[in-house]
Amino acid sequence: MLRRIGGFITVAGLASLLAGCDVGETFDGFGWPQGGISQQSEKMYDLWIASVVAALAVGFFVWGLIFWCVVRYRKRGTDLPVQTRFNLPIEVLYTVLPFLVVSVLFYYTAVIQTNVNQVSANPNVTVEVVAFKWNWQFNYRSGPGEAAKTEASVTGTSSLIPLLVVPTGRTILFEEHSKDVIHSFWVPELLFKRDVFPGSTRNEFQVTIEEEGRYVGRCAELCGTYHSMMNFELVSVSPEKFEQYLAALKSGKTQPEAMEAIGFTGDKAYAVTTEPFETKRDSKAANS
Repeated sequence: MLRRIGGFITVAGLASLLAGCDVGETFDGFGWPQGGISQQSEKMYDLWIASVVAALAVGFFVWGLIFWCVVRYRKRGTDLPVQTRFNLPIEVLYTVLPFLVVSVLFYYTAVIQTNVNQVSANPNVTVEVVAFKWNWQFNYRSGPGEAAKTEASVTGTSSLIPLLVVPTGRTILFEEHSKDVIHSFWVPELLFKRDVFPGSTRNEFQVTIEEEGRYVGRCAELCGTYHSMMNFELVSVSPEKFEQYLAALKSGKTQPEAMEAIGFTGDKAYAVTTEPFETKRDSKAANS
């Protein structure tokens, strides 16, 4: 009996994971943001959907038992019903069943978490993310590790939103470092964020983006006066366009000029998901 229950829970968990996308679309993701653009975000989304489906299944089972007991053992007179001190099979079931449910959920959580945090030794692209009050610098590196060299760089200002151009279908390693306080590198469509620490700590994570597009990136850690305006834009393009963009930067072209080299002309050569902000320091400088 216990083997059957364990097998049923495992099969139900696998079915939930496999059917997660359809169920999520029907019920608007059960509160989880939809539209993830990376392989890692899709796996986290499927885990969330499967967990909610499993929780609902357990909930309906428990609610069914409650209502069945209410109807089946409702009071029928003044006589005291037969009293049972204990029921060993039921008590064993109540102990083993929750353990099996938690074990299955823990297993899939550990698998997905390991996959999301996995970093390859030789990623296709390595980007050093340098945060500072209150903007970003993106350094395209020759490889992972502090010993690697910076081949091209983009730095944002209060009048120019920095663009983080990356290829689709390639492993991208982000190495994060802060020049002053704690920041947080966050692109909502990645469904993932990681803090950026000052000092010798270098956080890192890896993604594989599957969709071309332009997405706003933010600092998700309160870091000072202009924290809410510390935005950047993630631009995912084809591998061919990415190589052209990187070559343009290496040749000394500016960020807008490099964007024009891969077909983003006019306003599209700049950020389209967010815009620069005017600081009080700028207005004071203008008045003086």
